[in-house]
Amino acid sequence: MVLEGNPEVGSPRTSDLQHPENQGSCILSSPGEDAQPGEEPIKYGELIVLGYNGCLASGDKGRRRSRLALNRRPHANGVKPDVMHHISTPLVSKALSNRGQHSISYTLSRSHSVIVEYTHDSDTDMFQIGRSTENMIDFVVTDTSPGGGAAEGPSAQSTISRYACRILCDRRPPYTARIYAAGFDASSNIFLGERAAKWRTPDGLMDGLTTNGVLVMHPAGGFSEDSAPGVWREISVCGNVYTLRDSRSAQQRGKLVENESNVLQDGSLIDLCGATLLWRTPAGLLRAPTLKQLEAQRQEANAARPQCPVGLSTLAFPSPARGRTAPDKQQPWVYVRCGHVHGYHGWGCRRERGPQERECPLCRLVGPYVPLWLGQEAGLCLDPGPPSHAFAPCGHVCSEKTARYWAQTPLPHGTHAFHAACPFCGAWLTGEHGCVRLIFQGPLD
Repeated sequence: MVLEGNPEVGSPRTSDLQHPENQGSCILSSPGEDAQPGEEPIKYGELIVLGYNGCLASGDKGRRRSRLALNRRPHANGVKPDVMHHISTPLVSKALSNRGQHSISYTLSRSHSVIVEYTHDSDTDMFQIGRSTENMIDFVVTDTSPGGGAAEGPSAQSTISRYACRILCDRRPPYTARIYAAGFDASSNIFLGERAAKWRTPDGLMDGLTTNGVLVMHPAGGFSEDSAPGVWREISVCGNVYTLRDSRSAQQRGKLVENESNVLQDGSLIDLCGATLLWRTPAGLLRAPTLKQLEAQRQEANAARPQCPVGLSTLAFPSPARGRTAPDKQQPWVYVRCGHVHGYHGWGCRRERGPQERECPLCRLVGPYVPLWLGQEAGLCLDPGPPSHAFAPCGHVCSEKTARYWAQTPLPHGTHAFHAACPFCGAWLTGEHGCVRLIFQGPLD
């Protein structure tokens, strides 16, 4: 029995997988082998990280970005299970030393390990996601802190795995995308240690879970105007679907959900314990509003010349090119409890309840008073409806159906908590509904 494998047969060599043609930003631009020069590459779908309004705070650069398209690769790099070995620990290092052989190692005890070798799959493309910046990671994802932005600095402890998950896409129509927990490291190995949750399946194969898990939620009714949140599940290393563990890193797995699969749908959410990603299919993106439509809505809203009902000044949403900096003089502000839109003013403070707490001069409700910012990540929107609602308490503006969907979608937080959050900045939503209908006053003339 040969444990090393043959780099000429089976999975491609690591050097091939790390070639610039198969990694990084090339996913955004490289045409497939069947595409003619000048033709658009075949797109499997796009991943959008929640909590960023169209771009990372430091700018999208290479594989570290807020949104990434997964396109058909020039050459297939997928892998599939092949041979399983029961070996003793002294042979583990020998079995894992061949970088040309992809494998998953399950350590059952100090004297017993199971290694499943993987072989090349010419029918699929593999994309890997994680915190690591090594070349085998196609999409580098860092922790998103509530309120927008990434957790930065040497003291920031990340809960996202360096090799969090992998997505395998069929190279032939309908280009089905499937998600699996864990990604292959620089040695083309996935290693589940003695303390990791792992087990033998009824058919004699092995399966397991990563430390903090990969959770997936498929929306009911697709990602459209009629969508409703689905149920969060956990995906195993082999792509099976399980109910959630008692806590995020518990060693006892949930129950197998036999009637569900790891196939990604339009609007599927992928949680990596520190960041949540939205999967959009090409068909779904065709239904989503475009940046031009969002800009047209901004201009239409400004053309209505809304006014501050007290100061009578004309309000206007700022251009997205200006970014989310300090609000300007025309910036609309809102009382998030009632939805009344004003220009900025300094009265009505209730400092005993916090620096943002103000009393609305129209209805006397006391609550946060924040500037309004338009949601600019079109892929997060369910429909091209007018910007009529704002999330509370952050003030990001979008359509009513988009606001209501995200306000009722619980996102994983920590080891066992769930919170609804603004998809544009990641701020936890507050109030009875998590969003408010905006009440503008038109010009008096």
